[in-house]
Amino acid sequence: MNTKTFLLPFVIGIALTGMAQNRQGGISPEMLKEMESQQKLTTADQALMNAIAANAIDLLAKNRRNAGAIDTHFSVETKKQSITDQQQSGRCWMFSGLNVLRGDFQRRTDSLTVDFSQAYLFFYDQLEKANLMLQGVIDTGTKPIDDLRVQFFFRSPLSDGGTFCGVADLADKYGLVPREVMAESFSADNTSKARQLISSKLREFGLQLRQMVQKGEKTVAIEKAKTQMLSQVYRMLQYTIGEPPHRFTYTFCNAKGEAVGEAKEYTPMEFYHEVLGGSDHQLNGTFIMVMNDPRRDYYKTYEVEYDRHTYDGHNWCYLNLPMDEIEQMAIAALKDGRKLYSSYDVGKMLDRKRGYADTENFDYGSLFGTTFGMNKAERIMTFDSGSTHAMTLTAVDLDKQGNAVKWKVENSWGGDWGQKGCLIMSDRWLREYMFRLVVPNQYVPENLMKAAKTKPVMVMPEDPLFVADE
Repeated sequence: MNTKTFLLPFVIGIALTGMAQNRQGGISPEMLKEMESQQKLTTADQALMNAIAANAIDLLAKNRRNAGAIDTHFSVETKKQSITDQQQSGRCWMFSGLNVLRGDFQRRTDSLTVDFSQAYLFFYDQLEKANLMLQGVIDTGTKPIDDLRVQFFFRSPLSDGGTFCGVADLADKYGLVPREVMAESFSADNTSKARQLISSKLREFGLQLRQMVQKGEKTVAIEKAKTQMLSQVYRMLQYTIGEPPHRFTYTFCNAKGEAVGEAKEYTPMEFYHEVLGGSDHQLNGTFIMVMNDPRRDYYKTYEVEYDRHTYDGHNWCYLNLPMDEIEQMAIAALKDGRKLYSSYDVGKMLDRKRGYADTENFDYGSLFGTTFGMNKAERIMTFDSGSTHAMTLTAVDLDKQGNAVKWKVENSWGGDWGQKGCLIMSDRWLREYMFRLVVPNQYVPENLMKAAKTKPVMVMPEDPLFVADE
């Protein structure tokens, strides 16, 4: 070996290491010494350090003053229905949306019940999202590969998260079927592997489409290639989720499981219209989505670019409101027996064992000798908080003045979780960690409906708050 050749990179490496360690802004020896000098542990500190190292943080931070029996009475509560389980998937938005629809059906028919197939709608959700990605790649095909929007499509070609807007667009386009007609598959319950494989294929297809665009190939040829690519995605979905039915026979049942009426043949769209109340019924246009985002101006409408499930569908559009306005609409709908799609930063201050969310459940500050002082707006803008999980709002407990004390949601983590599958939330927790609520039009005051129809401000999907509910 040439000694000079060996020594030169060695010397350069030492020099670069020294430069990196001394660069302004790094942790210098003096800074480290200052930090270490402040760590003079008392006997109590040592005992606390040992306890934290050997135990779950939540166990030690649990506020015993807030660990008493939970009041499970609610002055306003909708009819109970069976609890669903999304298993190891990010489909909470779909489970919550379909829970709202079956609650509406039960309320309208008074005695009939129905369980919708999540697998059926999920099949088309994944197919439509694959098309959204591929068409997005075509639309941005002349941009460089490191363009922010191009990277948006390639970074996450396919997800199983979403919002109620997806339920509306998908159901209006493909209809619904009962759960008995298309049951859950292993890959519907456990989405990660199939999503990973299809995402990899979509990235490969995306590169091929970009090459076609950049070569100036005709639109007809590009569309034909995209259709062939989606045929491969369809096959992968067919193998992992199942084949969606085109016709089926179904008999409605009451709450006891007894058949009511005769069996009838349906298409998915015919069934959808029947459970919604008529052939001219659809979800889009019957609701508004409201949001509490204290970073932005209230009483204004915002639209999230590319935050939709179908390319030809609706972007997520919402009216930003103070929590007082949101709560009043929620209370009005619940009093009328309506369940509501809602979403939260569910992991914050959540006592999973008791199924109870409250801002005083844990005292992390005292445990670590500090404070956690950011408000809701600051948590959002720094990616510390945002909507992570959708659940179905079903009940509220009001005081004598009509103000909310606590709320209850149906979760989709199975009937054995929390409060028999439900979560109870204090009002102070809800105000800090609730973000989205879907409100039927009849419960929206005239001034808010007018505001909801104003031209929206367009915001980008990279915004900290606009993560799909999972």
